[in-house]
Amino acid sequence: MIDLKHKPWLEGQKVTLRPFKEKDFPYIKECLTDYEVLKLTGSDMDFDFVEEEEIILDWYRTRHLQTDRLDLAIVDQSQDILVGEAVINLYDETKHSMNFRILIGPKGRNRGLGTEATQLLIDYVFKNTTLSQLTLSVLDFNPRARHVYEKVGFVKDNIDENELEFEGKWIDSINMKLTKEKWLKKKKV
Repeated sequence: MIDLKHKPWLEGQKVTLRPFKEKDFPYIKECLTDYEVLKLTGSDMDFDFVEEEEIILDWYRTRHLQTDRLDLAIVDQSQDILVGEAVINLYDETKHSMNFRILIGPKGRNRGLGTEATQLLIDYVFKNTTLSQLTLSVLDFNPRARHVYEKVGFVKDNIDENELEFEGKWIDSINMKLTKEKWLKKKKV
């Protein structure tokens, strides 16, 4: 098991990754109720945030207590507000790997914030843990995210066909991975 009890503050040129704060909650709500976030993460489009709001916010309040995962707020430095989250979770003992996921809400899109946040968290994880790889899944109708993942070094591993039904169409999920070995080679270039 990987110990992720330390919750870092990671500074980039555009974003800061840090533990969640109470002042983030209105922006978390904005992200979790955004149509594009719901669609591209394969979330329930009928999700009622208001009905579950206190449970969700309590969940975010406990992220700093978790030792088996790393959940960080993505803060846009130019606005000093949360625009998304970046997460390392789901330890796989057999492969000595964990899952990476990210979401960017409406106030953070199309400015490279997701790319920088992804690179910051990947660099942190490979520099500060013994993990051998990171994995992720991206829905086939999200080419923008797939491009970011490929840019930072993830490669296609396999495909889960017909993973999600969306508006009457079946969407594949592309499983990707980034090994520590490949990350190290890319850093040397």
